[in-house]
Amino acid sequence: MEFRLIKVEKYFDESVIKVVLNSPKANVLEAAMLAEILTAIREISFNKDLKLLIFEGAGKHFSFGASVPEHTKDKAAMMLRSFHELFYQLSNLGVPTMAIVRGQCLGGGMELAIFCNFIMADSTAVFGQPEIVLGVFPPPASVMLPLKVGQTFADEIAMTGRSFDANEASKIGLVNLLCEEGKDVWEAASKWIEKHIVPKSASSLRIANLAVRNLFFRTIREDLPRMEGLYLKLLMETFDANEGIHAFLEKRKASWKNE
Repeated sequence: MEFRLIKVEKYFDESVIKVVLNSPKANVLEAAMLAEILTAIREISFNKDLKLLIFEGAGKHFSFGASVPEHTKDKAAMMLRSFHELFYQLSNLGVPTMAIVRGQCLGGGMELAIFCNFIMADSTAVFGQPEIVLGVFPPPASVMLPLKVGQTFADEIAMTGRSFDANEASKIGLVNLLCEEGKDVWEAASKWIEKHIVPKSASSLRIANLAVRNLFFRTIREDLPRMEGLYLKLLMETFDANEGIHAFLEKRKASWKNE
């Protein structure tokens, strides 16, 4: 199938497949791109030789996140449904995953990255969950961050909305491989993959992933629907959540009522 917003690349005799978010500079995870990613996942799910699925952003940035215009109250349910389906499908697939991160990796982009088993980043990488700045919260990150970096860092990341660089991400255990400044992260990741992933059995890797991520996948399946309900039935019924989204779209400062 021909894709418009992503590219699918194959390496190591198709045992490694890369999905490139191909809408620079922001690589926004809008509904159309998510649909293409889900189609690609369905297509590669039949590849029994697949050992690793990689996500990378075209250009200087991984992804600025999900589409803010799709966060408005009338569109939020559809947006969350399609975005969360990505995590359910990846969990069902069971294939180990990797994110190659350069530049901005924010919001939904960071959520896609932290889902992955491995994050390989270069010195330009910047991570953040800025949703709270808009008066909302990130459902997938709320589920995954405590498991990835512990409750202390999860609380800070989700409730301050601050961005942090690759060095800090590495120190808190979010990044597996941090490339030296001036080095190409994909080149470094390729060597790592060739050494640590390619020699392994595809079926054994998949089963090992299901085993080691048993809690992680179960938490996504059980708790992400609860977070979606909290977002739609409680958060989006508040004045401030809607004000924050509209203020961003209208390029003005939000006027909170704390209600």
